[in-house]
Amino acid sequence: MNVLMPDLLHVLEHWRPFTALVIGDFMLDQLVYGDAERLSPDAPVPVLAVRRTESRAGGAANVCLDLAAMRARVFAMGVTGDDPEGGMLREALQQAGMDASGLLTDHARPTTLKRSLIGLAQHRHPQKMFRMDLESREPLSPAMTDALLARVRDALDRIDVVCLEDYGKGVCSESLCRGVIELCLSAGKPVLVDPALREDYARYAGATAITPNRNEAELAAASLGASPEPPSLDSGADQAEALASAWADIGSRLLRAHRFGAVVLTLDRHGAMLVRPDQPPVRLPTVARKVYDVTGAGDMVLAALAAAIANGADWPDAVRFANAAAGLEVEVFGVEPIPLERIHHAILLDHGRLRGKVRTLPQAVIEAAAHRREGRSIVFTNGVFDLLHAGHIALLRHAARQGDTLFVGVNSDASVRRLKGPGRPVHNERDRAEILSELESVAAVIIFDEDTPMRLIEALRPDVLVKGGEYEPARVVGGPFVESYGGRVDLAPMLEGRSTTAAIARAREGAPGAAV
Repeated sequence: MNVLMPDLLHVLEHWRPFTALVIGDFMLDQLVYGDAERLSPDAPVPVLAVRRTESRAGGAANVCLDLAAMRARVFAMGVTGDDPEGGMLREALQQAGMDASGLLTDHARPTTLKRSLIGLAQHRHPQKMFRMDLESREPLSPAMTDALLARVRDALDRIDVVCLEDYGKGVCSESLCRGVIELCLSAGKPVLVDPALREDYARYAGATAITPNRNEAELAAASLGASPEPPSLDSGADQAEALASAWADIGSRLLRAHRFGAVVLTLDRHGAMLVRPDQPPVRLPTVARKVYDVTGAGDMVLAALAAAIANGADWPDAVRFANAAAGLEVEVFGVEPIPLERIHHAILLDHGRLRGKVRTLPQAVIEAAAHRREGRSIVFTNGVFDLLHAGHIALLRHAARQGDTLFVGVNSDASVRRLKGPGRPVHNERDRAEILSELESVAAVIIFDEDTPMRLIEALRPDVLVKGGEYEPARVVGGPFVESYGGRVDLAPMLEGRSTTAAIARAREGAPGAAV
């Protein structure tokens, strides 16, 4: 397993919002849902009885949405037709918080539209039946190209990074690509390109980085002359070295031919190959994941690389970040932006920085944010939890039922001694935290050294704060703070006769029932 560099953790812990410009082929994706229960009487084709239609921004807009989920302010630049679909595309982008003022109207072409017909057979399983593409692949006119380049020129002083997303629909013509790259290089702005499937990459020459997948890279390298045949990605481990060498050669050929600052070859489950001038090629593996849908993975790689570079990551760490983001993307159906917090959490998990359920406070904050971005509520409770007994279990079960994810604060040994005296705790803080980690109701455990958990509560901002019923609401530490932002305080019912202090006293006296 590849060792996670501390620099990437540092970048993630100090992540800052940034500004990105995305230029390329913007599209409208329409999903037409209905029932497919019979064949047409006039042809052997299924009939779709339409129930509803969903319209979503697609194509280069996917890069915009991915960047926004990584805390970017995004400027979208491209063209639409003078048609209702163009209006829907602009509205979808604006509702998602994008600046769509750079989407120009081209009266000579339609808005690129992908309309998928999805049938529900026997009211059970949705299945894509057919897709209709309404588009023009003609290159932009010189006038539209000049207008777009003028928009790019005017925006560059506000931009941290530029993404060029080419789907081969005509917007990323040779003149536009060359113009965008020249403007970016002159302004000192990194420009990253996700290329279309084409034989010649000359239009992208000089880009800061290019991110072809293995099929795209092989096609483009073939136009440069004979090259070693890349081995199958399904080959055994004994051919891993040959595989890396062959793909490094392809990346190097593209790099030299077109003066790229970096080539990032994406190799599916085999991760990515990073090739840079005067640097040895580096293959960066990814964590094996269950693949549901590879749609949007290339868009995610481009967005994640741009986000990491905008935040000062070096290229190997940027590729590690992009690998993690793309791995999460292929685990979901369709295209779904992945929040930064979820990527950060996955990187910590994948590289062994999170084992079991014990967390530092910064790690717990990341994990809580990842849960919250996916709609899960956070519950918090705390205690010493020395000599775990039925009363503790009842409290934790009750707390877990108050929301989706339970975080538990545990007093450190020093904190317990200050609160309970020199004879406590019986079990040290690590043992107490590990025991709690084995409980199904507990999602994460955080050890804290203060006399109260106020610092944890302020950092985690739980939706529900739970304490035992022996407390009065006014005495619950953090209660007013939680209620100030709309959270609530819950008092759990207590089990009579369960007390750690009493159990310890009985054990020391040798009383019946004192076994612990």
